[in-house]
Amino acid sequence: MTSAAERPVNSGSNLMPQANIAVNNNPLQTAAGVYVTVHGHFYQPPRENPYLDAIERQPSASPFHDWNERIHHECYRPNAFARVFNDKGEILGIVNNYEYMSFNIGPTLMSWLERHDMEVYQRILEADRKSQARLNGHGNAIAQVYNHIIMPLANDRDKYTQIRWGKADFKSRFGRDPEGMWLAEAAVDYATLEALVAEGIRFIVLAPSQAQRCRLLPTENDPHPEWHEVGGGQIDPTRPYRCYLQNNHGEAEDIASSERPYIDIFFYDGPISRDMGFSDVVYSSSHFAGRVGAAIRGDRRQAQLISVATDGETFGHHKGGTEKTLAYAFIGEFAKHGWTVTNFAHYLSLNTPTWEVELKPVTAWSCAHGVDRWQDDCGCGGAPGWHLKWRRPLRDALNWLRDELIKVYEEHGRKLFIDPWQARDEYIEVIRDRQSFSPAASHDSASINRFLARHQTHKLTEAERIDALRLLEMQRHSLLMFTSCGWFFEELSRPEGTQILRYAARALELAGDVSGLQLERAFIKRLAAAPCNIEQFRDGADVYHQLVTTAQVNFKQVAAQYAITSLFNRHQAPAHQQSSSNEKRVYCYIATEYDYQIQRMGASSLAVGHVNLVSEITLESEDLVFAVLHLGGWDFHCCIQPFQGRRVYSHLKEQLFAALQQASAANTILAMVQIFGEEAFSLQSLFAEERHRIMRLLSQETLLRLDQLYTQTYRDNYGVIMAFHRDDLPVPQELQVAADIALGHRCMSLLRKLEQDIAEPTQIINDLVELKAAATEAEHLRCRLNIPEGKAILEQIVLRSLWQLLHDASSSFADDMQRFENLVDIAHQLNIGISLERSQELYFHCLYNYIIPGCNDAVANNEDTMQCQQLLKLGQKLGICVSPWLDNL
Repeated sequence: MTSAAERPVNSGSNLMPQANIAVNNNPLQTAAGVYVTVHGHFYQPPRENPYLDAIERQPSASPFHDWNERIHHECYRPNAFARVFNDKGEILGIVNNYEYMSFNIGPTLMSWLERHDMEVYQRILEADRKSQARLNGHGNAIAQVYNHIIMPLANDRDKYTQIRWGKADFKSRFGRDPEGMWLAEAAVDYATLEALVAEGIRFIVLAPSQAQRCRLLPTENDPHPEWHEVGGGQIDPTRPYRCYLQNNHGEAEDIASSERPYIDIFFYDGPISRDMGFSDVVYSSSHFAGRVGAAIRGDRRQAQLISVATDGETFGHHKGGTEKTLAYAFIGEFAKHGWTVTNFAHYLSLNTPTWEVELKPVTAWSCAHGVDRWQDDCGCGGAPGWHLKWRRPLRDALNWLRDELIKVYEEHGRKLFIDPWQARDEYIEVIRDRQSFSPAASHDSASINRFLARHQTHKLTEAERIDALRLLEMQRHSLLMFTSCGWFFEELSRPEGTQILRYAARALELAGDVSGLQLERAFIKRLAAAPCNIEQFRDGADVYHQLVTTAQVNFKQVAAQYAITSLFNRHQAPAHQQSSSNEKRVYCYIATEYDYQIQRMGASSLAVGHVNLVSEITLESEDLVFAVLHLGGWDFHCCIQPFQGRRVYSHLKEQLFAALQQASAANTILAMVQIFGEEAFSLQSLFAEERHRIMRLLSQETLLRLDQLYTQTYRDNYGVIMAFHRDDLPVPQELQVAADIALGHRCMSLLRKLEQDIAEPTQIINDLVELKAAATEAEHLRCRLNIPEGKAILEQIVLRSLWQLLHDASSSFADDMQRFENLVDIAHQLNIGISLERSQELYFHCLYNYIIPGCNDAVANNEDTMQCQQLLKLGQKLGICVSPWLDNL
């Protein structure tokens, strides 16, 4: 957080820093002075279940759904709306940090943002556009190799696909080709540089420790300048360097020629970057600026760049609140020193390298042993007393599998694709379209049709289309299984290691579906050579059996999910099952319901149906029949079998419903076993997300009875509880809990009612009176209201009310304003941790776009400014600094 001394004292409407520019020496146009670049590497490991194309709930991320959601709340969104405060704690500015920092965001993370927070996603794209406008067409965003594989350990084809997919994903989002590319873990060798140059990448960013030696570029006057050894990290990071590709002998040709292929390299400032990650330097804007200032070279050079790089998650996730420090550094502290905030591409456009660099053979930014952290027991990332002997066998097993999958791909792919490897490189187009689909989009996508039409050797049959997509998905998963995170930490059985093995399992399954080749046994045998540190898992084979095969999903499981949840979804579909007529989306499957019948007998329900399932990814499909018996409570019995024709299906229904009429659960289950066989699915068979939802539904009746019981206990003992509080004595736990639950239940009921009545001003008044009474009662009794759902509802009510107030001007504006202020007061009084951030962002946007211009016009035209005053006071209520404009009215 910025200290009071660091905060700007001028609260003018333009919080953008004004460049300190001489008339004929604009540092944005001509290299002059000190430039600062802060690079954030934003990345999360892919976490989707390979079979469902969705992230399942991760309890360790609680209270959030998963770690992407949690880090988004702590980092990605706060950086899109970073606050700058004055001495009173009022908001002076809301800064989009992405507009000022250089950044790369992993494609898999960007896909998640696109699906889950379009507002932040659009802020990131907008930031790149604005930085282009400010910096002569050079945007802040750079690309990243697609799924964060260690490039020196990849084969040549994978290197090129990673770069091509990264470029294509970038262009589909930012609307331009990337100038630079971030390498996973900054891992590099000359073969990687060659691929980058071939694909048109102009520059990369590395750690200073990765340079071996440097010199001035050869010229006619000095064709052999002296080399300077900088292998200990001594390279000067304030300038860009040119790195020429090596010849076939592994050496750079010692000639000055414009024909020599090269890539430009920036080396970030190592000490400052380390401090950003491992000290408190980013908790203070002035301290941060001081560290940057200490790195400035005093040798009177015309221009120099101070660049730092770190994980983007540092700002807000690893170091809470530091996105605010960064925001003020960008718009205040750096400008105060006369420094120009820039990015690498812009600086390179002003400063063609005059120095040459040679790199060490194979290096990365987080391993002192080259890239051994991702293949050997080098000690990096280990825990005390734990070994890393599993790394080499894991790498060897996956390399073996990759090579076996290449054989499958080439043998079967050449029958379907004109050029199988070009088809793989361009498959990113299909992936991107799939990621950006709306939930209601058809599984038979136009992008798949266009793609296959372009690459097929002949008009493919339906079976061949499926095999073609299976092969491409097999290759996609063979790339995903090399995601670097699998080796980064101390143990194979961690979620990261398990995840890459799940990708491998999916690739194995797809290979078998196309070729009939069974590679899994040989793969598991190789995993057995990877010893684990945890007693529960002897080796990688145990991890595979316990954590990977148990997560595999087939069509029957998806049908069982559909069948069991159908008992609860006839009136309300869950978020991931959105219906269009008789179609429903179940994760990455489209379920088309052809028939569904349900009968009830006492507490039991029996549903029988016919459903067709189609994978949105491979277009595989199955026609299935299900029967699900709910015996009440948590007891479900579900059976699945292939659809065998209408007559068989009709007979099956008759048998099952006849058995149900006998009012015997045993007879009904016996009939199901006779028809479907022994295989059955229960509540435990559901995917965790849906299982938890149904568990909550099944618990509602019990919880309602408990709420009523606690409420009665609270009413009966209200005087007793008050007596304890009057005498300042601790209330007996049983009675305090009754008060907490009873008042929490009452507040939830009132909030739901308020949510429904939001468009009825008269009714809202009564709702607010009742809610305030409940909040006052809870306050007097020192209740702790544990109602996270109520918090979310209340935040949405406040936001919706504010939007109506700002956009739907009416004759009762003063009354509307009073109701809104009462709502905010009550929200705080409930003490449930309500956040007004979204409301502040909405108001701040309107403040500069509508409110201030309107106030200025009213003053200029000598009009009544009463409504202007009320609107500005509304900003005060939301904690936003509006005093300069209020004082002028």
